[in-house]
Amino acid sequence: MTLSFFDQFMSPVFLGVPLIALALSLPWILFPTPTARWLNNRLLTLQGWFINRFTQQLLLPLNVGGHKWATILTSLMLFLITLNMLGLLPYTFTPTTQLSLNMGLAVPLWLATVIIGMRNQPTAALGHLLPEGTPVPLIPVLIIIETISLFIRPLALGVRLTANLTAGHLLIQLIATAAFVLLPLMPTVAILTSAVLFLLTLLEVAVAMIQAYVFVLLMSLYLQENV
Repeated sequence: MTLSFFDQFMSPVFLGVPLIALALSLPWILFPTPTARWLNNRLLTLQGWFINRFTQQLLLPLNVGGHKWATILTSLMLFLITLNMLGLLPYTFTPTTQLSLNMGLAVPLWLATVIIGMRNQPTAALGHLLPEGTPVPLIPVLIIIETISLFIRPLALGVRLTANLTAGHLLIQLIATAAFVLLPLMPTVAILTSAVLFLLTLLEVAVAMIQAYVFVLLMSLYLQENV
């Protein structure tokens, strides 16, 4: 029974073809395509307003050099939030519960910010490894600690996203199983459990959106240090 709860995180395969490729390409198919007309419909207008507001909020602390990342960060935000939301639907697979996918997104982007910092301002980038005013005996220790924390950043990004989504899906399945089992035995308790399940589902919708935003926001903060 314990292993069956984790079966939902296995990548489904149909006729020998992993369906994770379909799950990753589905968000881009669902988004409406902007037109060349002067006036768009309500859906395109709402989508454009959301993208503009998010991009403005995301790039507010960045200087002009960091604005080049607007397209990739906004696209990543839309990609993650769509994958997380689609994963809450029944009979679906959530690719962002796989640590390999999240690390595949976090490591290259984090490495790009580090390389940009080393190329454009190497003194300031290396200066982050040693806080100002550090006593001389603590300098080697702090450099080692700051270097370790620098390399832990992509791991923290991937593990945070994976752990939050995995825990939420497990809780939903556990409470749904409890409600299904208690329905013929104790209907009142089953109804209360279903109410808790409904509230937890609303919470998971919020978590799916917040975790996507936190992932991109932390990436923009890493970029801010190196631009």
